[in-house]
Amino acid sequence: MENRETFDIAIVGGGIVGAATFYKLQMRHPDLKIVLIEKEPKLANHQTGHNSGVIHSGLYYKPGSLKAKNCVQGRHELVAFAKEHGVAHDVCGKVVVATKESEFPFMDKIFENGIANNTEGIEKITGSQIKDIEPHVEGIGGIWVPCTGIIDFVGATEKMVEVALGKQPASKLVLGQKVIAINDKSDHKEIVTERLVFNAKKLIVCAGLQADRMAKKDHVKLKEKVVGFRGDYYELTDEAKFKVKNLIYPVPNPEFPFLGVHFTRMTNGEIECGPNAVFTFKREGYGKTDFSWSDTVDALSYKGTWKLFFGNVKFGIDEYRRAFSKRLFLKTLQTMIPSLTMDDIKPGRSGVRALLLGEDGDTKDDFRIEHTADSIHVLNAPSPAATASLAIGEYIAIMAEDKFGLK
Repeated sequence: MENRETFDIAIVGGGIVGAATFYKLQMRHPDLKIVLIEKEPKLANHQTGHNSGVIHSGLYYKPGSLKAKNCVQGRHELVAFAKEHGVAHDVCGKVVVATKESEFPFMDKIFENGIANNTEGIEKITGSQIKDIEPHVEGIGGIWVPCTGIIDFVGATEKMVEVALGKQPASKLVLGQKVIAINDKSDHKEIVTERLVFNAKKLIVCAGLQADRMAKKDHVKLKEKVVGFRGDYYELTDEAKFKVKNLIYPVPNPEFPFLGVHFTRMTNGEIECGPNAVFTFKREGYGKTDFSWSDTVDALSYKGTWKLFFGNVKFGIDEYRRAFSKRLFLKTLQTMIPSLTMDDIKPGRSGVRALLLGEDGDTKDDFRIEHTADSIHVLNAPSPAATASLAIGEYIAIMAEDKFGLK
């Protein structure tokens, strides 16, 4: 524990938001000595490495919100970064599909959001125009979104860190070190991991699924709690891949806090279908039966969790049924592609999303970043955080310059 190193800034969390913050700070302040600490043996091991790899357009977010502004700015920056540094990506476009007339009002609303958010090139299309783009999709209307794409978010995360370290060799990436304590000293923060201690003048925490717990370690008062929701994916078999060209999304249900099951062509050529959304009994549990007693008690002893459950009873039951029934999952997929069969899909991977829940069950839908005199905490970074990561990193870097007095 006496093997101490001293840094100007310590960043805890090696997902794409932490990596983008590291990158942005190092680019703006090449002389700063920064350490990025990640508890896993590799970067992007949780939310970043388990999402659907979509570059979001800004269609779904309330105009003027941090999500909307950072999504659009971040998308442009992310694509430029990927081009410059050879990160696998493809701006292939997507269709949002309405399958019944009752979906038209909300489809119109998200279209208006897209216009207000400067989502370039979007247009309403007919059922026959959907067929021109995705021949196997059955819809009565939709939205064509040409600026949406796909990207290797793990590769982007790794490249951001690589470029930052190349800018300042004295900075450091530390993997496999879980932070167990954060102590306030007279002129610095003491960050204690399982085997090492780091001293840093200032601290930034981008801890994703552990954001609330890390905030408490840093003595940040927080009423909300992070609750995890697992999303399971299926994949199309090789014989069925021809049925999906690029990205196909449903019109989201405004009463449900998730976008719904969609089809995504990945950068490696695989095609994913999903995810659903079910409460997980382990924050970082990716299997359907993964269980942590402490995580379960933590979530189910919080009244905000039950408020969310009771407010979404029907949706929750349907999601759980789909999680354990391939046939029900297929039925959902057939809403947009009726020709899919049981033989066309196979189980894929899973991801866990962090929801910052208020005591009233509110999902705290926008980004949430709090600061003290010497620390900044990213408490909530829901989708499109990966798309928006470079914009969020810039936002945090500017906040750090202001609050930490960086020159």
